[in-house]
Amino acid sequence: MNVLVAGATGKTGIRLVTELTSRGHHPIALVRESSDTSALPPDTEQRQGDLTSLADDVCAGCDAVVFAAGSGGSAGKDGTNAVDRDGAKRLIDIAANAKVGRFVMLSSVGAGEPDPDSKLAHYLQAKHDADEHLKRSGMTYAIIRPVSLTEEDGTRDMRFGDDVDVRAKAARGDVASVLADAVDDAQWAGAVRRMQSQ
Repeated sequence: MNVLVAGATGKTGIRLVTELTSRGHHPIALVRESSDTSALPPDTEQRQGDLTSLADDVCAGCDAVVFAAGSGGSAGKDGTNAVDRDGAKRLIDIAANAKVGRFVMLSSVGAGEPDPDSKLAHYLQAKHDADEHLKRSGMTYAIIRPVSLTEEDGTRDMRFGDDVDVRAKAARGDVASVLADAVDDAQWAGAVRRMQSQ
């Protein structure tokens, strides 16, 4: 499958591109002109694009899209809105118009019902808005909501759903593996799940 990855040069995105490649998919890294692409696997196809000003044809020829980008709440309210909410929604609309088969969203625990008193309230609300937009898009979707991320590869021993401890951790390697699963696994079609590493 041709899989467009938004956030491909991020800490999770690089792992995801590697994971997709190892599974025989053809990842297409969505990159800005200023992106450091040195950590991407050799010969990874790159497509120029900025989430704040996406071209209408950015999803051309893609079977699936994974949104693995994010400010993590560190970009201020305007930056968070531009990437996590508006950029995600714009990419969803472009993908839907391009008849993309599946859209996988890397969201966050807490995005289901954002707590207005949380330190990440604005970020979680932005993720919530993007998630809801995806649900209404008409595309087959999967939404993964991990707990706090670590830089570890993980063991692929994961817990999902209501049993997740929101105070637990999720290894980026485990998250990348789940995102890759969600690209083509029928069990992920229409799923919205929290996750943690065991």
